[in-house]
This record gives sequence, structure tokens and C-alpha cells, in this order.
Amino acid sequence: MPHPDDPVLRVHEDGRPIDFTFQAVRDYHGHFAPAGVAHAFKVMQLAFPLLDPSAPVERREVRIDTAFAGPGARDAFEAVTRAVTGGRYTVDPSLAEPDRGVMVGDFVFHLRYRARLVRSRLRPGHLGEEFITLARTADPTAEQAERLRRLKLEMAARLLPLRADSVYEAELTLEHE
Repeated sequence: MPHPDDPVLRVHEDGRPIDFTFQAVRDYHGHFAPAGVAHAFKVMQLAFPLLDPSAPVERREVRIDTAFAGPGARDAFEAVTRAVTGGRYTVDPSLAEPDRGVMVGDFVFHLRYRARLVRSRLRPGHLGEEFITLARTADPTAEQAERLRRLKLEMAARLLPLRADSVYEAELTLEHE
């Protein structure tokens, strides 16, 4: 039984609901990148109701394009939407917005569903400079690796209780079918 404070994402598969708690998605991913899992979870919390305001999205119809190459985000999207195995998940560095700065420029996610596109990007203030520096360190020392591990856990714990729209901004576009 999920903990009442554990947020839930609901999707459909062939019209039948499937609920994913944050903990279940994190368990699927493992322990390497809990912050990436939290970021993807927030993106899905924000985007899914915009992609279909009347019902949960059909999980195998969601397409994700992102500039963010993190394994935690990839695994979270895979667990919930099966987009990686379905060939509907692409890391596209050209989606990055470097003019927004190193702290948020890669955290861009485009989710498509039927005739809708939600473009989401991280709001400033959710990534620390120390986190970015350590995450981009090619050969971290044991101390640096441990510090980054702790920062990832802290970030996930900090993001999880926040409203998705306070972490990410979103823009909905209606496309032609």
C-alpha cells in the first residue's frame, strides 16, 4: 500500500488505469539518480493533465524529446510511459536553451500526445552551482562522488513536495493531427 504522502501519476493502458507512485518509479530506476527521477516525475505531473484534461493519457502514446540526458529522468519516463522501449524517447541536445544559463538550460522536456505538445522547462532556483559542478566532474574523487550522491537525495526530497508548476513552467501547443 503506498504511503499517503507518496505522489501518484495515473496513466491508462488500453483504457485501464495504472498508478505509479514516486517510490515505485524510483525503485524501478535504482539509486543512482533520484534527482533525475524527481525532475521527470514533476514534468509528468505538470504535462499529463495538459496533454489530456479529461482523462489520464494512454501511456504508450506519449512521446518525449529532451535536452536532458540524465539516466534518472530516462528511467522515470520509461517506467511510466514505456517511451524508451517504444522508440518514443529522444535526447536531443538542440533542445537545450543555453541562453537561460548552465543551471537550467538542459532541463527542457517536450511531451507530445495526440494533437497536443507541452514544452516544459525548469524554473530557476532548483539547481545549485555545487550540484552542477559535481555532476559535470569527469573523474570525481570519492568525497566528491559521495557529496553528489547526498545532493541528489536532498534535491529529490526537496522537489517532491513542491507543486509541479512551481518547479517547471509549461506551454501547451495544439498541433494538427
